[in-house]
Amino acid sequence: MAERPLTSLNKADATLEVALRPAAFAEFTGQAKVKERLEIAVEAALRRKEPLDHILLSGPPGLGKTTLANILAGAMGGTMRATSGPTIEKAADLAGLLTNLSEGDVLFIDEIHRLQKTIEEYLYPAMEDFKLDIIIDQGPNARSVRLSLPRFTLIGATTRSGLLSAPLLTRFGIRERLDYYTAEQLRGIVLRGAGLMGVETDSQGAMEIARRSRGTPRIAGNLLRRVRDYAQVRADGRITADIAGKALEILEIDSDGLDEMDTRLLEAVIVKFGGGPVGVSSLAVAVGEEPDTLEEVYEPYLILEGYLQRTPQGRICTEKAYRKLGLTLGRSAGQGRLL
Repeated sequence: MAERPLTSLNKADATLEVALRPAAFAEFTGQAKVKERLEIAVEAALRRKEPLDHILLSGPPGLGKTTLANILAGAMGGTMRATSGPTIEKAADLAGLLTNLSEGDVLFIDEIHRLQKTIEEYLYPAMEDFKLDIIIDQGPNARSVRLSLPRFTLIGATTRSGLLSAPLLTRFGIRERLDYYTAEQLRGIVLRGAGLMGVETDSQGAMEIARRSRGTPRIAGNLLRRVRDYAQVRADGRITADIAGKALEILEIDSDGLDEMDTRLLEAVIVKFGGGPVGVSSLAVAVGEEPDTLEEVYEPYLILEGYLQRTPQGRICTEKAYRKLGLTLGRSAGQGRLL
């Protein structure tokens, strides 16, 4: 899945992002109910000296699914082996991953909804019976060999749980959905990150970043790094509300967290398509973006904040979107004009 421009990371940023990730439940901010349920599951499994049930983590990108998987693996005393659905192209790839696991390890599959259906078939006995059936040779000489696997935990992450097949979905004993964070929770994440980076940040400066982070910790971390750069180059290195505001203005992030692509998307619906309804494919062509990126990266926040609605006929802009762009709703359905 394509990331939004603000979340594309260079190698230094990627290394820093890993360093800033919480390593234990106590350090993980937000998702209180999900965290409590997972902590209980971990404690129960440790007492029984069994591996965790297989876990499915769903929700928009950047909310901490990979971080939670790492925390779970550490809490169980195992090693996490990470991969993603699109990279597992054939059964041999999956077999290689599974046979290299040790007792109690975690296999983390990101974007698990993008697994090929033929690969899923191999996962079923592995998840249920810790067995792997491999077909050797072809045609009349083909035969099946069953291998025993160590007891492991599969943690799947997905932004679109509705695309998982029913047989795979029901094999996850624990299913948790992560929700967007509040600005106050993100403020704490920004302050923690700034402290680990050695950047002096006051509470107001952290809140200014948090308010514009679209309820997403990954975006908050990325914005913090960009604001840090601005503070070091254009100020004394300290992040205040004023400095954060000026830095985010350069990045074209407005006070509601909307960026240039969000504005283009809303303008396209209103101006080019009369306010909607419009299909995602037509909208993607109008803004020059992939349909999957619109659906998974941009639309969820715009819908959450009440700027956009999905209907059976297509996308429709709300009155709030018209006000945001300085447009007024025309008398004919969906027609907008500049004030």
